[in-house]
Amino acid sequence: MTAKCVSILGTGSDVGKSIVATALCRIFSDLGLRVAPFKAQNMSNNSFVTAAGGEMGRAQVVQAQAARIAPHVDMNPVLLKPSADTGAQVVVLGQAIGNCLAKDYFADTRALARTARQSLKRLCAGNDLVVMEGAGSCAEVNLRPRDFVNFRLAHEVDAPVLLVADIDRGGVFGQIVGTLAVLPPKDRRRIRGLIVNRFRGDADLFRDGIAYLEKQTRLPVLGLIPYFYHIDIDSEDGVPLDILLDPPGGPQRDQINVAVLRLPHISNFTDFQPFQREPGVCLHYLAKRRPLAGYDIVFLPGSKNVRSDLRWLRQVGWERELRDYAAAGGRIGGICGGYQMLGRSIDDPHGLEGDPGKTAGLGLLAANTTLYKIKTLSRSTGVWKAFGEPVEGYEIHMGATRRGRGLAPAIVDCSRDNRSVRGDDGAVSPDGKIWGTYYHGLFDSSGFLGKFLAQIGDNAAGRQTGKTASGSVSTADFREQQYDLLADHFRKHLDLAKVFQIIGIDATKNGCEK
Repeated sequence: MTAKCVSILGTGSDVGKSIVATALCRIFSDLGLRVAPFKAQNMSNNSFVTAAGGEMGRAQVVQAQAARIAPHVDMNPVLLKPSADTGAQVVVLGQAIGNCLAKDYFADTRALARTARQSLKRLCAGNDLVVMEGAGSCAEVNLRPRDFVNFRLAHEVDAPVLLVADIDRGGVFGQIVGTLAVLPPKDRRRIRGLIVNRFRGDADLFRDGIAYLEKQTRLPVLGLIPYFYHIDIDSEDGVPLDILLDPPGGPQRDQINVAVLRLPHISNFTDFQPFQREPGVCLHYLAKRRPLAGYDIVFLPGSKNVRSDLRWLRQVGWERELRDYAAAGGRIGGICGGYQMLGRSIDDPHGLEGDPGKTAGLGLLAANTTLYKIKTLSRSTGVWKAFGEPVEGYEIHMGATRRGRGLAPAIVDCSRDNRSVRGDDGAVSPDGKIWGTYYHGLFDSSGFLGKFLAQIGDNAAGRQTGKTASGSVSTADFREQQYDLLADHFRKHLDLAKVFQIIGIDATKNGCEK
């Protein structure tokens, strides 16, 4: 059986395509349909490792979770991980095949388009519905001949297109009418409905706007989706909008204060989202240099270009602040690229992050890293040595780090991809206050998060915090709650009867009449 398909395209980047696709995945899964997400090409440094050991963009992982199925690289066959303003690492079917400049990548995309088409074909063969997501604006006329993410695949599988626009950023009429104006007639006819996303205020005041759009475009407005504050879904890329970036007030006396340095090439920022959900934790992202006194722990996150981000740390003065903080007894944790930065050196003999060479690290851990061409991808487990708590996560890194004398591992009894290995992971300073690990997703376990917070929150900065954070809700349970909330939100504000009709789903079956 071949699945039906629907394509969610946008008037621009970050208009809400991923959220709409996620909501539809949960809504149709709730109706008993086998649903799979698909995005031919994603551009993000926020990635994930599947159970089969493949790397894919987190947006399609989120959508797979909403659809209640295991993530698979066919859902995101091509992933671009930006390492510079004009270059990126190219990941195909879960494996890195090299780095390239944007102009070289777009010179010939035919082979990648064939790969994406084959992935989509496999998904269609095993599901009732495939929710396809486009990339950026679907009306980039300069890229259209080489674009295989938006209309080309929609035409091939006869998928109706729902066009999403973001009213919160302003100019929604120009977004929609302008997009339609520059599309060729074939693409224009493929669009079957409009979704106006992130609306604030009284919906009655936009009735004239809906009437205008429907008259100008001759397309139905399928939904006016209100901006939501009560739902927390992992972002596709970039730090979430509700995160406090460089807050003027600094640490809060009655909280456990956690700081994450906002690196230019930050990756997998979702490692720290469990802290955001804890009522006794104050989480800040910091880009501008400031004294770190008052923070109970400072994290160096993952990075897609560790050597470049180290140069940035030095240029803006963060290296001195980190050294002063460490000298005063502050706690510092490094994850993946952040772990590498804490060491003495990073050797890049193959020029994977620019010109070949060696870059001095921060020297806060007696460890040295060498970058290799083969990327490590694994789902990993172990035991956090400091307090004997089981941990699990996933590894995505190009290098290997060697501990020097006097450093204990952070994680012992490691298992990777369900295979017991003799070994360990990470490093911990002799006083236990500075550590690094390659494990992403470390804090998703409520048991480990609770013990970790109890350790740093017990008079961590020489004061009583007044509040505790227990890690009482696991990340998996929390996500399930959020997907249900998201589906409910869209059910209230999206004309599902018309959506079913556009896709070709019988509204009298599978409970679709709801």
